[in-house]
Amino acid sequence: MRRPDYIPLCTIAGSDPTGGAGLQGDLKTFAAHGVRGTAVVTALTVQGARGVSRVEPVPPDLVAEQLAVVLAEVEPLALKTGMLWDGPTIRAVAAALAPEQGRLAIVVDPVLAASAGGDLLVADALPTLVAALLPLAGVLTPNLPEAARLLGRASIPDREASEAARALLDLGCAAVLLKGGHGTGKEAVDWLATSTGVTRLALPRLPGVDPHGTGCALSASLASFLGRGFSLVEAAEAAKAYVHRALVAAGGGQLRHDVPDL
Repeated sequence: MRRPDYIPLCTIAGSDPTGGAGLQGDLKTFAAHGVRGTAVVTALTVQGARGVSRVEPVPPDLVAEQLAVVLAEVEPLALKTGMLWDGPTIRAVAAALAPEQGRLAIVVDPVLAASAGGDLLVADALPTLVAALLPLAGVLTPNLPEAARLLGRASIPDREASEAARALLDLGCAAVLLKGGHGTGKEAVDWLATSTGVTRLALPRLPGVDPHGTGCALSASLASFLGRGFSLVEAAEAAKAYVHRALVAAGGGQLRHDVPDL
């Protein structure tokens, strides 16, 4: 029998040697939330706050074997995906997660590129991501540039963000948390869209912050709260607040993952 305080989670992502993003950042976020973190490595990268300079992907069959062990032995309550790099890896992950849909919360962070520059998904893999993985997502967490690419648009202005969040639901995911960090204005506004409507989540925008790792931290935090039994709205609000506190604590430097989660 599982202990009531035993809350295992998993991240499927690339490695960031600086620890600011990727699976290292996810594991730090899991630890800050008091859950057990496990990790499936999809790629080794050379990256940091200045961008990505090299990617060495893990063979898809090895990704699948890692994930199979985690699902069988750990039985995570929630899981998030980050950098998946190419079509074969996406298909391998989707095949493993399809039987788990409904048993665990699946958060899909559609990582396409680093904020500071450098591709984290090969261009021809985007259709595979949309077709194979997005229909399995309990929550999709794109930023504004990622949402634009997923919808085939040049960009998404702030005034169109709410509508874009609703449009992303048509790709098959159960819910969308569209992040507004790349937007403008005094508030950073996220939009949580479900079949029942759209919820606006806003906090003061923090000027001059280093964005490296914020998307990973938000999706890992969201998965943590969902794994702990929070409702979707509660989890989204709490995850956004956690990242805001982490950015404040960073003071313009590397994201602080060790702030209290509530």
